[in-house]
Amino acid sequence: MKAINYLAFASMLILGVAGCRKDLLETTPYNAVSSNSIWTSSNLATLAVNGIYNTLLENSGEDYQNSVSQGNYLGLDAHTLSALDPTVSPRSNWSSTHKLLLGNASSADNIFSVAWRQLYEGISRANDVIDNIESVPDMAPELCAQYKAEAKFLRAYFYYRLNCYFRGVPLYLESTPVKEYTKPRNSEAEVWEVVINDLTDVINEPAIPGKYEAGDPNYGRATKGAAYALRGKAYLWTKEYANAEADFKKVGELGFSLFQGEYKQLFKEKNEQCPEMVFSIQCYEKNTYGNQMSFKYGSRVTSGSCWNDFYGDADFIDTYETVEGKPFSWDDFIPGYSSMTPVARSVYFLRDGLNSGEGNFGSANYKSLKSKMSDYGSDFSKYLDQGNEARIRAVYENRDPRLMQTYITPYSEYLGSPKGIEYTYTLRWPFVQNDISEPFDLRSDSSKYLYYLVRKFVSEGNELLYREYSPIDVPVIRYADVLLSLAEALNEQGKTNDAIPYVNMVRARAGVALLNSNSYTTVAGQDDLRNRIRREKRWELACEGSLYFEELRWGTWYDSKLFEGSGLKQCWGETSVSWTRNGDYYTKWPVPATERQLNTALTQNEGWID
Repeated sequence: MKAINYLAFASMLILGVAGCRKDLLETTPYNAVSSNSIWTSSNLATLAVNGIYNTLLENSGEDYQNSVSQGNYLGLDAHTLSALDPTVSPRSNWSSTHKLLLGNASSADNIFSVAWRQLYEGISRANDVIDNIESVPDMAPELCAQYKAEAKFLRAYFYYRLNCYFRGVPLYLESTPVKEYTKPRNSEAEVWEVVINDLTDVINEPAIPGKYEAGDPNYGRATKGAAYALRGKAYLWTKEYANAEADFKKVGELGFSLFQGEYKQLFKEKNEQCPEMVFSIQCYEKNTYGNQMSFKYGSRVTSGSCWNDFYGDADFIDTYETVEGKPFSWDDFIPGYSSMTPVARSVYFLRDGLNSGEGNFGSANYKSLKSKMSDYGSDFSKYLDQGNEARIRAVYENRDPRLMQTYITPYSEYLGSPKGIEYTYTLRWPFVQNDISEPFDLRSDSSKYLYYLVRKFVSEGNELLYREYSPIDVPVIRYADVLLSLAEALNEQGKTNDAIPYVNMVRARAGVALLNSNSYTTVAGQDDLRNRIRREKRWELACEGSLYFEELRWGTWYDSKLFEGSGLKQCWGETSVSWTRNGDYYTKWPVPATERQLNTALTQNEGWID
């Protein structure tokens, strides 16, 4: 299992797969063994191939310490459906993620230079393999063909990410010394053409299988299914919807399908190789070779005492419909809620017993908490001394089940293990600290605020040995995404009725009403279905780091994330940090200032200043 990662780790040790200019563009994948020596042995060449995969997992350094790197999945999700609170987290100084949201980003920020450097590092490694693998004297022809195709798949993936970010980058399609990285930018269309051509070569290569079954030692390598899925995504960018439709349909024909268990269980280690995972980053419990999602999403009572740097976006959480498909409205559950000020309606989120002092840790403490909340501005005329918790909990319980399986909502439970002993905690407010006895309030780094916490990818009980490196594979492309992308491709061609069943496959697994099953879910035409597909993708793919690219492609990022009044908010809607909608040029990343200094042929994206 996960042989790629083991061999990739070995390749790092044997070949020294680190760039010689760590502070700038890493484009030389090998410096301990000469390139000529690598291609004299099949074993060494295999390690070189695994070194390309290793680029998917390497430490991103300045931005997310020891985390899965390509695209910085945690940071990318913060640009859509979650957020790091720079006023709370003492660690916010190591991330420039929120500068795009705060409106003060510059081309010198690490978020841009790290992505550029690492993606080109992967491209350089891939080019090295593509140019030299056929010269290895003791490598079987079929294995040589497989490895060359895998390198093309990964090169296409890296260029895909670069093009989503920067919309046109220099194309290097052969091994190139660092000093010769002097090309100007190619157009966005030219980069998409290379991505599509590389993936077409992968699809046409007989040595590449359609998919690998769970337990296969090659699981995690490129497959035709992954190539079709990624090429389909590229076709969505180029608006070639008929081609995208054909590609997404091929993924299902090759044996990929939805996981049919509970949505929450899809993100557990035991199901990480289920047929839904079209392409995933292989992780295991070794420093820098696991993912950090549990660490950065988890709370202080998560095994290992995690940091919960990221929180659920309150405005996004309000978009989750009821199980029947009815749009959510606070007033349907708490009449008059929306007409109150956010501070006043915080009363609905208070724990029971604040009036009577009938709690499990002393009446004096309850009186103190009530005094603090009264001073804050909670409207105690609306308070239920016994039943306040049940009233707010009911707001979330009849919603799309993915809501409570993705986020920890007020007064829901979470199985934690702060000191190796499992306890069931509840997210209550105001918070009372006592990790190992009643009342077992869920403790986080932001306990003086009431934010939505993340449940998805977070270990429960004693599932995880080490907080910093979870062994759960990181999904890059899931079949649910493929189905919703197929529905989009069909709908954009005007085949709205044909698209609906594919959306319903995802909704059926989630446990919500199917489209066209009642008045709430009746599709009113192409525009209506387009919006429904986009919402469905957000609910289905939350906290996985892939939605940022979709929002950029749809042109909806400003409207969904940076609308007027947006920001990091407590559960009742009070804003802790406001987001700033800057010029439209923010939807294209700037070419990093360091790269423009090294290569004067690189032009800057409009609006950005070095």
